[in-house]
Amino acid sequence: MPGEILRIQQPRHHKAKVCIWADLEISHVESLMAANGPEEIKRILSDLFKLTDYHDNLASAILLDLYFYTVQFALDHNFDKEQLSAFFSIVKKTHKVCSETPFGNVEQCYEYFKELVLCHAVKRPPWSVNQFSPHQVKLITDYVLNTYFRHMKLYKYVFTPMVRLDLSMSYLGMPPTPPPSQVAEDEKPDELLEETEQADMEQEGGEEENTEEEPPQDEESPAHQELRQLITSQLNGEIEKLRSSLNEQIHLNDEALQQKLTLVDGGASGGKSSRNSSKSKKK
Repeated sequence: MPGEILRIQQPRHHKAKVCIWADLEISHVESLMAANGPEEIKRILSDLFKLTDYHDNLASAILLDLYFYTVQFALDHNFDKEQLSAFFSIVKKTHKVCSETPFGNVEQCYEYFKELVLCHAVKRPPWSVNQFSPHQVKLITDYVLNTYFRHMKLYKYVFTPMVRLDLSMSYLGMPPTPPPSQVAEDEKPDELLEETEQADMEQEGGEEENTEEEPPQDEESPAHQELRQLITSQLNGEIEKLRSSLNEQIHLNDEALQQKLTLVDGGASGGKSSRNSSKSKKK
């Protein structure tokens, strides 16, 4: 609805849990493992997650690429069915947490990702299972860090709404600014049409000239005058402070430079006198 203020989700903490077969069932995993080439894998994923418009929709194409390379990474490292399903759900859930808010939540996303990995790497049923070996945990962490988290701001740009701040200010003793009237806006085209007609008549050599007097400017209210005087006096005071501090700094720099020159001149004269005394002794 127009004028309705939408509630924007703030960054929050999520609790991780075991997610084997949460997004990819065993039949889906078997189809992905038996697929002949990348195009068939993309077709299966687009049908499963309703991304069939990836040829025309940029967001669907980006999401499909994320899913495809996740599955391809699991196949390249010989993950079994349970591991492929768990790894796919880890990446998918991490992306869901990232794209739930347009605000920065990289810390919450990374903590959630680490907890999801630990839920599938430590044998502590029913809270976690020993699904991945330590070597596989390192491979998964390095892959997600170097791919997803490295481009996290780009994913946020695509999958989160843009937030715009409309700031309004009110001053004490001043009436609020009235909204622009729609009637005046509707009258603008008619005024423009009349002006163009008058210009055409003048170009054709019409004898009558329409002169319009400029509307008198509104006198400044006492509140505006007081506010102007207050701002002017404040600015003058700040300028005077800045000028005095600048002059003082210049004076201190001159004194320091003079002292250094005095020391240099004294050292040079002292060196000359010592040389003359040493020469007289030698003679």
